[in-house]
Amino acid sequence: MKRFIPAVFAASLILFSCNNTADSEKAKTDSPATVSATKPETAPATPPDTAAMNKAFAEFMAPGPMHKWMEKTNGTWEADITQWMDPKAPPMKSKATLVQSSILGGRYVTTKFKGTMMGAPFEGLSTMGYDNAKKIFVSTWIDNLGTGIVHMTGTYNETTKTLSLKGYQTNALNGKDGNIREEMTTIDDDSYSMVMYGDGFDGKEMKWMEATVRRKK
Repeated sequence: MKRFIPAVFAASLILFSCNNTADSEKAKTDSPATVSATKPETAPATPPDTAAMNKAFAEFMAPGPMHKWMEKTNGTWEADITQWMDPKAPPMKSKATLVQSSILGGRYVTTKFKGTMMGAPFEGLSTMGYDNAKKIFVSTWIDNLGTGIVHMTGTYNETTKTLSLKGYQTNALNGKDGNIREEMTTIDDDSYSMVMYGDGFDGKEMKWMEATVRRKK
């Protein structure tokens, strides 16, 4: 009986709809005239001011102080790296070489990374820039241990000499985005430290890696 009631109710709706349609069509036929609905007119979009637009694009494309700051780390660097897979287990130690250079007129810097990960060759490539319009640093990272792209954004604190980035990368276990963040602190013109954090197996943030990076003489 419970299955029959919805069927009858549905049939009634169909019949009611058909009757309404018929009545409506009849009303249109009997009516001496029909009124067509018209859409309200909308005002045309105001074109952007040419001078303001040119100024905005000129400021957006021009390398500035933050791009000059990024260029300070151009060159070849050597890193001593400590990595954690499990915070309760002893960390792994390794060394790496980083080669950084500016591209596209100093608007971006790329870094080629070569080292080891769990005893296997590890290579990566990063691109970083400073978005003049958003007033933030933007960074991407790819490597030979995955097929995803890491995306991070952040700001530089002149007082602490620290670039703080945070973003997301693919979690290979579930295909979802996982949290990641990085703290790069300038020690002097020829050295800096870098610490990376991300989601642990329990979903809580843990330290993944720390490195001391020195300019190769």
